[in-house]
Amino acid sequence: MTSIALIEAAAKRLSGHARRTPLLSSPFLDEIAGRRVFVKAECLQHTGSFKFRGGWNAVSALVEAGPLSGVIAYSSGNHAQGVALAAKMHGIPAVIVMPADAPAIKIANTRALGAEVVTYDRAAEDRDALGARLAAERGLALVKPFDMAEVIAGQGTTGLEIAEQAAEAGVTEAVVLVPCGGGGLTSGIALALQARAPGMVVHPVEPEGFDDVARSQAAGERLRNERLSGSICDAIITPVTGDLTWPLLRDLCGPGLVVTEDEALRAMALAHDRLKIVLEPGGAVALAAALFRPGAGAVIAVASGGNVDRAMMIRALQG
Repeated sequence: MTSIALIEAAAKRLSGHARRTPLLSSPFLDEIAGRRVFVKAECLQHTGSFKFRGGWNAVSALVEAGPLSGVIAYSSGNHAQGVALAAKMHGIPAVIVMPADAPAIKIANTRALGAEVVTYDRAAEDRDALGARLAAERGLALVKPFDMAEVIAGQGTTGLEIAEQAAEAGVTEAVVLVPCGGGGLTSGIALALQARAPGMVVHPVEPEGFDDVARSQAAGERLRNERLSGSICDAIITPVTGDLTWPLLRDLCGPGLVVTEDEALRAMALAHDRLKIVLEPGGAVALAAALFRPGAGAVIAVASGGNVDRAMMIRALQG
């Protein structure tokens, strides 16, 4: 089970290890959106995404529980890097199962952090089954990308910071938009804000064609994505939400929003021009929804990651 107590415990583990990323704003973005826009820049977190939070908390909890032969994780790249760095800092081996079509920079960075990378075909192979088999064969502890209490709690520390930083800016009521794949970040933030800033409502944001969370919320039951590839928003493409994350998304979040790839690219360019930060497509969908979907009152968009290939960044900037 995931609770505010676990998120607070995660915050203690992360203290001195994770960055307290800034909450940014720009009058130019406010003008586009027609309301106050704040951006939680998790692209400036270690390894370029929020995933270091969950990776560090989960690996730390496993190390505290007893001796480890190593850890294994499966990821399109951001969770991979978060777990790889956490394992390296704890002095234990890491094996990372990554889709062969993941951005080259994410694969290269994961290897550079000392992890062994095992690739698979996203459309034809089951990453969960592959990860479970390797874990059993090598005696490795599995660190799931989102459906794990310690991972959700680690991501939830982002919500604790949002509550504190928004209050410092005089904001106690806001819509909080979060890029959503499996739901670890979204559900963790929702749980944290329920306890620390109940005037804020979290909404998942997904790319067009991979909106299983929004569809699941509307249907009242967990639905799957029909496709497992084919989006530039690779960081938030998952088959289905998790057993732990789905009830939190269902019960704590407002309706999901969906944006197009073009809108994500436009948001990347605007983040670069107005905030001077680099976002990847999946990490920009919440900002895209904040800018290009109507709404009233303050909005806080989580910029969840910035691990983008140069070619994709150039595509965004050339528009």
